[in-house]
Amino acid sequence: MIKLGEKQPLTVVKIVEFGVYLAESQEEDKRILLPRKQVPQGTRAGDVQEVFVYKDSKDRLIATTQEPRLVMGQLAALDVVSVQKIGAFLDWGLEKDLFLPYREQLGRIHEGDQILVRLYIDKSSRLCASMKHLYEMLRMDAPYQAKDMVSGRVYEFSDNFGTFVAVDDRYSARIPSHEDHSFLRIGDMVDARVVEVRPDGKLELTLREKAYMQMDADARRVLEVLKEYAGVLPFNDKASPEIIMREMKMSKGAFKRAVGHLYKERRIEITEKHIRLL
Repeated sequence: MIKLGEKQPLTVVKIVEFGVYLAESQEEDKRILLPRKQVPQGTRAGDVQEVFVYKDSKDRLIATTQEPRLVMGQLAALDVVSVQKIGAFLDWGLEKDLFLPYREQLGRIHEGDQILVRLYIDKSSRLCASMKHLYEMLRMDAPYQAKDMVSGRVYEFSDNFGTFVAVDDRYSARIPSHEDHSFLRIGDMVDARVVEVRPDGKLELTLREKAYMQMDADARRVLEVLKEYAGVLPFNDKASPEIIMREMKMSKGAFKRAVGHLYKERRIEITEKHIRLL
């Protein structure tokens, strides 16, 4: 069976002026065209060609010897070439751009973005891209250990679980929800440190520096926000994690460490309801 969205060896069964027809065998009735400009020089009937099968602009099965950047069952980071009301179009290395329906997007995307997607066949038997269900396609055998620095692409956000990242565009990783991700967008590349390799092989990441380095940066952030509030924060280190994350862009634990550091240096005072700049 000829498989849509996959590379496969097919036999040249007929040569015509505008290309060659391919099939699984000489006896097979189902044939698809390999256009003339794609046919290697010297091709003869009976030759086997390794081709990728997709659909042309008239929704007909067609073969190509061009190398697609994405095939069925794999993930790839593709460039967004245009965004329309019904969806976006992605460059996947073939003449016809790959369609990403609006309903298969996980967030707002823009022309020029590079996003991680998979292939699927829609109800009309057409190849399309999707940003959904990438999680189960990522590998869990990353060659990284705790404290290693890695690079990954943001592919999904979750209020409960955090920011999902594909390290090297192939390994499953997460930045936990207690870290600020408000500045990130789908498709962003991040450099992060591995905090833990979980028993199932997934990576836990952090964008934050090691604690002793991060505390100074967090303390500076607290001072900046204090100045924005005219020297008095309308909450203290007993505030809810949600308030602290919203106002300070850091976890409650990091906020308490930074406030404690500033308090020991006598740069702030802490009252029952406020933090005041000295």
